[in-house]
Amino acid sequence: MLDTAKNDLAMDLARTLARHWWVVLLRGLVAIAFGVLTFTRPALSLAALLLFFGAFVFADGLLHVWTAVSDKEHENRWLLLLGGLLGIGVGLLAFFTPGLPAIAVLFYIAVWAVATGLLDIVAAVRLRKQIQGEWMLGLGGLCSVAFGVVLIARPAVGALAVLWIIAAYAVAFGVILTLLSFRLKGLAKKVA
Repeated sequence: MLDTAKNDLAMDLARTLARHWWVVLLRGLVAIAFGVLTFTRPALSLAALLLFFGAFVFADGLLHVWTAVSDKEHENRWLLLLGGLLGIGVGLLAFFTPGLPAIAVLFYIAVWAVATGLLDIVAAVRLRKQIQGEWMLGLGGLCSVAFGVVLIARPAVGALAVLWIIAAYAVAFGVILTLLSFRLKGLAKKVA
């Protein structure tokens, strides 16, 4: 009985993500754009980059919340809502505390990356029987966790190294989400 309930919840999550595949695509494209901009404009100051990353995290959080709130049929949407609210909070911190040392903002970003990565991994595990390619969501989550751990372990890394790490993470995460969105689009046609 418990296994059936878990499968039903996972199928609800799969349907929600499939219905909103374009949000996953948008998240991926925003991440790729952010990463490419960071690679092509390395002269940006760390403070400006952190503000831009704050905008990325904020937008990602809004999209998570919108997906969670717009699909009331999904009982397990709290994962999306929690990840979204965390992103919004970190984005707001980056905007409204400009005097905060960059190292503190990096720590907030690291905590956000680890927390949302873990939530993505949990979602991927729950989706493993409902969709093909759920490993991409898990891999994206693993990228987020690794990124956060690196920032926590090496907070004094030079600004340029942080720029490259953030850019590489954003591009990798964006590509994974973009690929996942196309899988979800295919699933949307099947569950519609």
